[in-house]
Amino acid sequence: MRSRHRKISRGKILAAAAAVLAAGTAAIALPQANAAGGDAASQAAARAITGTAWAVDERTGETVVTADSTVRGAKWDSLMAATRGRQVRVERTPGVLSLFAEGGDAIFAGGARCSLGFNVTTNSGPAILTAGHCTAAGRQWSTTQGGRPVATVRQSTFPGNGDFALLTYNNPATNAPSAVDTGGGRTVAITRAAAAQVGQQVSRMGSTTGLRSGRVTALNATVNYPEGRVTGLIQTTVCAEPGDSGGSLFAGDSAIGLTSGGSGNCRTGGVTFFQPVTTALAAVGARIGG
Repeated sequence: MRSRHRKISRGKILAAAAAVLAAGTAAIALPQANAAGGDAASQAAARAITGTAWAVDERTGETVVTADSTVRGAKWDSLMAATRGRQVRVERTPGVLSLFAEGGDAIFAGGARCSLGFNVTTNSGPAILTAGHCTAAGRQWSTTQGGRPVATVRQSTFPGNGDFALLTYNNPATNAPSAVDTGGGRTVAITRAAAAQVGQQVSRMGSTTGLRSGRVTALNATVNYPEGRVTGLIQTTVCAEPGDSGGSLFAGDSAIGLTSGGSGNCRTGGVTFFQPVTTALAAVGARIGG
């Protein structure tokens, strides 16, 4: 099974996390300074506008709102009205905020293809951490399209308070080391999980666009995808495209995140969001390594 695992990785290993639909208000509230007389209802509506992402720049204390190309007309006017006169910075991003859920050279279920993220260990044996939104395609996953299933979905969050899933290997004796294959016969051993830090340089591996790098720009981001709201994500300048969904975000030997979605592409640039690995591991009761 080791050689089979490495074959998947060579196709550019990926790991996941994606959109979380949450009822109620967003996790990030507009600063209340200068908010006297403000319309709370309009602010709540603005925070739920599809095509926007809300995060906090910890260095300045500002709320940073990222608006994609669909935020125009009345939606743009509502956003401007809700943020005017407050400690809010509104930025434009090209394209449309969406999940990176198609393509990829990794794991398959039904007619869908997603990506293996980080191999993890549970009390019952080895498992895969991947994107929760991928599991809508089926419970049994294989390493080749139409091939024999090698892993089964045991736990999945999407939508909700995250975008991650745990798939346990059907053969508990599977040798599944925690490593990211960065191409060309090179691998990076992953020995631990770590929380992201603003300004941190990170790398992402994806089956569509390969190895890409960038930096973390914000934490605890809330993204309003067309499919629903996702909270608690890492915002970065790392580019990604469909097929990179679930790709592993890492720094050195540390697992940092799972690709969720974003806007733009690796030609024109854009913004990409990741599910924190530490949160996913805690939720599914798994750990990196043995």
